[in-house]
Amino acid sequence: MPITGLYGPDDFANRPQGQSTIPPRPAPARSGPALPMPSLEWTPEVERATAPLYERIKHVIPPIEWPLMAPTIKAINELKQARGAVILAHNYQAPEIFHGVADIGGDSLQLAVEASRVKAGIIVQCGVHFMAETSKLLNPDKTVLIPDSRAGCSLAASITGADVRLLREKFPGVPVVAYVNTSAEVKAEVDICCTSSNAVQVVESLNAPSVIFLPDRYLATYVASKTDVKIIAWKGACEVHERFTGEELRAYREADPSVQIIAHPECPPDVLAEADFTGSTAHMINWVREKRPRRLVMITECSMADNVRAELPDVEMLRPCNLCPHMKRITLSNILESLLTLREEVTIDPVLAERARRSVERMINLKN
Repeated sequence: MPITGLYGPDDFANRPQGQSTIPPRPAPARSGPALPMPSLEWTPEVERATAPLYERIKHVIPPIEWPLMAPTIKAINELKQARGAVILAHNYQAPEIFHGVADIGGDSLQLAVEASRVKAGIIVQCGVHFMAETSKLLNPDKTVLIPDSRAGCSLAASITGADVRLLREKFPGVPVVAYVNTSAEVKAEVDICCTSSNAVQVVESLNAPSVIFLPDRYLATYVASKTDVKIIAWKGACEVHERFTGEELRAYREADPSVQIIAHPECPPDVLAEADFTGSTAHMINWVREKRPRRLVMITECSMADNVRAELPDVEMLRPCNLCPHMKRITLSNILESLLTLREEVTIDPVLAERARRSVERMINLKN
C-alpha cells in the first residue's frame, strides 16, 4: 500500500530552529602515542608482500596504479597488527580499501552485527560517521576511529532527535523505526533501528497497525509496498540513490534487452519498477553470486560494482552509478594516519549512548 503520511521539517511550526541537540563534537583526541611514518616506497619487498592482494583486485585496479597504493596498503596491514586494531569497511568503500585492508566488509547490518562481536581494542570504521557511531554504541569501552569525521550522510543530516519527538507528539502511541542511517541522537528517541536488509522484518515485528518510519522516504515507500502496516514517513533521501531515474534504466534495456538490472531500495519507485531485483547491498551481492548474469547494471554507489567485479570478473558491469562524496572521504592515506595517531576518535555522551544502544541492540537481537 502507499505510505500513509509524509512529513518533514516544514510541517512543524514549533520545530526548534538551528542545530540538533547533539553535544558539540570534541576536537579529535589522540588515544595513545603516535607511531613514526613508515616508508611508502615501491620496492621489490612491497611488490612481493602485496602480490596476493593485487591478484584479488587486478580486474578493477590498473597495474600502473598499484605501485602507488601498495606501499600504503602494506603499511596499514602491518600497523593493524601493531595496534591490535580491526578495520570495518562498508560495501561502498573503494576496492583498495574493501579488498586491500579491511578485515570485515559488508552492508550496514553486517557491520553492526560484526561490530557487536569485535574482540580487538581498536576499531577503524571505513564508512560514514553514523556507522562509526553505531560501532561505538556497541563497543562503549573500545576505541573507535573514523579516518575523516566529515564523512557524513544526507539521510542522517535530514532529521534530529527533536524532529522525532515532534512526530511522537503528533502520533502518540505509534512506534518509531529509524533506519540505521541516523545519528545517535535520533537512535536514542526511537523504538528500534533497521537497515535496508531487514526493514520489512523490523516493521512487522512491532505488531502495530501503523509505524513511523524515518528518515528515508523511498525506503519507507518500498517497505509500505511489502507490508499491510500503515507507514508514516519522513522526507529524507539518499543523495546518491535519489538521482537515479526510471528513464535511465529503460534506456539500458532498449540498448540491450538481455541486461539485468538490480537496484537499492533507497531509489525512487520509478527506478525500482524497472529493476529485475531490489535489495540491500548484501542482498544485491548474493543475487549476483547466485545468478551470475552476463551483463549487469547495479543501481547504487559506484564502488559497489567495483567490489563485486573484483570477486566476479566474468560479470560485465555497466556503470550508471553515482559516487557518494562522503564515503570517498575515507582514503588509504587517512586510514594510515588514523592508525599512526589514533585519530579521529568517536565519542558519544554516555547518557545519550545508553538510550541509543537499546534501539540498535533490539534490531540485532531480532529473531530471523
